[in-house]
Amino acid sequence: MVKRLVLAAVLVCLLAAPAGAREGAPRLTIFAAASLTEAFQRFDSAEAYSFAGSNTLAAQIKQGARVDVFASASPQYTQDLFRAGLVEKPVTFATNRLVLIVPKSNPAGLTSVYDLARKNVKLVVAAPAVPVGAYTRTVLRKLGLSSVLAKVVSQESDVKSVVGKVALGQADAGFVYVTDVKPVAGDVASIRIPAWAQPRVRYEIAVVRSSSQKAAARTWTTRVRGKTGQAALVRAGFGKP
Repeated sequence: MVKRLVLAAVLVCLLAAPAGAREGAPRLTIFAAASLTEAFQRFDSAEAYSFAGSNTLAAQIKQGARVDVFASASPQYTQDLFRAGLVEKPVTFATNRLVLIVPKSNPAGLTSVYDLARKNVKLVVAAPAVPVGAYTRTVLRKLGLSSVLAKVVSQESDVKSVVGKVALGQADAGFVYVTDVKPVAGDVASIRIPAWAQPRVRYEIAVVRSSSQKAAARTWTTRVRGKTGQAALVRAGFGKP
């Protein structure tokens, strides 16, 4: 009878434990692109995250930061770290698209991305080394609008900073990922970018070789690429790999 009661108590504890929880183990430290903030925190709030521009996070890993997993908004940075022997083989886990956002009040009266060239606007973009900043310049080049970069009033360190400037009305427009629009839907409006001008936005994830929790880190990256992780990413607006 006692054995049955003990077994039942163990089962209750297991069922009550949150998905992905590792009893008694320290939290994983996960460096992730700023655009993954909402998706990753909803998917698994139990880990320790650092969200920023992928270029900034990659530089910190090169400098010896204690990290278990790195999720980048561009293969450039995961592949660079892989060639340097600092991460295990990166794997694609999500895709994304760019969109032009304007404040809800749209003071510049923008209705098309081409209006950026025709009107006097204050444009905010991410810096060239930030993935979304590089993708922005690809979009403008494909559209024949590279000249509008002369209207940039601020170059930000990550996509959330671009979103914030536009949402607060400190700029007339900014280029961000489509996944960044939902959290500020009440403050901004979106202007579509033609599909043919979209860059190939591919997210990669990798386990950091210096991690002291490699087994747990590998399991976590597998979960992100699994059914639950992919469902969370799709709900946030990301495309499947």
